Amino acid sequence: MRALIAAGAVIAGIALSAPAPAMASGDAAPTTDWSFKGLFGTFDRGSLQRGFQVYTEVCAGCHSLRLMSYRNLSEIGFKEDQIKEIAAEVEVVDGPNDEGEMFERPGRPGDRFKSPFPNANAARAANNGALPPDLTLMVKARLGGADYLHALMTGYREAPEGFELSDGMSYNAMFPGNQIAMPSPISEDGVEYADGTKATIDQMSRDVTTFLAWAAEPEMEERKRMGVKVLLFLLVLTGMLYALKRKIWADIH
Repeated sequence: MRALIAAGAVIAGIALSAPAPAMASGDAAPTTDWSFKGLFGTFDRGSLQRGFQVYTEVCAGCHSLRLMSYRNLSEIGFKEDQIKEIAAEVEVVDGPNDEGEMFERPGRPGDRFKSPFPNANAARAANNGALPPDLTLMVKARLGGADYLHALMTGYREAPEGFELSDGMSYNAMFPGNQIAMPSPISEDGVEYADGTKATIDQMSRDVTTFLAWAAEPEMEERKRMGVKVLLFLLVLTGMLYALKRKIWADIH
């Protein structure tokens, strides 16, 4: 019985635990109240769709999302026709054709998100030598996860008096060393939300962070649901095993 409970606890722990961050990123970020935190947390679909809009209009010019496909957008509430329209807005390289040549065609739902640059060297050349990282797993890759990303995007300030800021760098209160190659990507009313939400810096930062949290763990909600089911199963099984034990040993006592 103890072995069964122990095994079930391990399974539940795997189902419910989030992957540990792989890279450190400076001091701990202020804690933000996210809808997807906790055992029963879920992603806010409205925030996810707004975050996708921010990514598309603000971030996609420099940062890729190469592990995601356009069809994955169905998981955050987009309809099939919307996804086809979104995918068709980009041109992707395909082929070879019957003549053995590569060609461009409109994107399809099954295509991966198109990267802004053809290769890393082109990305560095367009960004003063800095390589904009892929954002698919960024929430997992930074200590503090969603809290850190939100704090980073809202952490741009004027450099304090006496602080020597290198050429081409921006001051960020959250970034280690306080100097970051990326200028502030978000400005007040930087996008016009389709649902009419006021596009403040904080709101846009929250929304795109929520979207990137989903991109890093699109299976999170299903994993939590499975974890809850496993825990409920273990509770019922424990009760049944205890009742069985009482019945078996009742005559002996």
